[in-house]
Amino acid sequence: MSIAAIDNRTDNVGRAIALTLFTIGVFGVQDAISKHLMQSYSPFQVTMMRYWGFALFALILVLRRAGWRQALSSKVPGWQILRGALLIIEIWFFAMALKTVPLGELQAISMVYPLLVTLFSIPLLGEKVGIFRFAAVAVGFAGALIIVRPGGLPLGWGVGFAIISATLYALYIVLTRKVSQHDRATTSLAYTGIIGLVLSSTVGVFFWAPMAWPDVALVVTMMATTCLGHGTMIYALSMAPASTVQPFNYFALPWAIVLSIVVFGHYIDPISLVGAGIVVAAGLVVMARERIKRVRVVDSPILPGRE
Repeated sequence: MSIAAIDNRTDNVGRAIALTLFTIGVFGVQDAISKHLMQSYSPFQVTMMRYWGFALFALILVLRRAGWRQALSSKVPGWQILRGALLIIEIWFFAMALKTVPLGELQAISMVYPLLVTLFSIPLLGEKVGIFRFAAVAVGFAGALIIVRPGGLPLGWGVGFAIISATLYALYIVLTRKVSQHDRATTSLAYTGIIGLVLSSTVGVFFWAPMAWPDVALVVTMMATTCLGHGTMIYALSMAPASTVQPFNYFALPWAIVLSIVVFGHYIDPISLVGAGIVVAAGLVVMARERIKRVRVVDSPILPGRE
């Protein structure tokens, strides 16, 4: 994430890590609520309403930081529009996977996205990747194969949607790095909010179904936690560099496993847990190697609860 307030950061690493863990916890609860709602409603309807909360937060934040003319003034509008479209399409696939794939396994598969970012950065950003990072990426993909092995997750549409989601998310991150070389963070945030809001609403209205009042309350909770989560993450990044708190995003995996057990009564099997551990370890190695090599990592704009 990147926002103007971070420019005047006063490092407080301990508090930043605590806020990051809290944020990941909030987003995990959002995923659990979304999964529950999608047992009764279309993923497109739930995604649309979830995105409303993010768009409201993002656009208010943009207006506070810059005027509309400045925020929408992009040197690469085509790339910005593509970014916004990629993100909402990615969230659709994640939502469709969330409907059928258990939280723990889904989060484990999603964790391959940092590895895909490394690969996509070669043709799209011209980055050089050494044999060490290539080996880490290969090991990470092997971990993902362990999760979806024969006898593991049923190889249905949900697993395919999860893999597509991780791939699109990685492309979105790489394009975010690309446009950050030309545009302000507020510009990227404005395009993400507007494009996603338009596309999610245009599609979502065709899948609209009346909601029971308890479900409406869950939707309101989901939208409120969207604002809360993004707000706390911005606050965390005002206290420490993103490279410091980024590894703690992997807390999303054990938290998803806990939520899967407590809320849905699903236990991840031991072999899949080993595969998930391999994916996480490979991702951490790639992050550490990038830091050692001083590869420039540009923070991605705020995302609508998709970590």
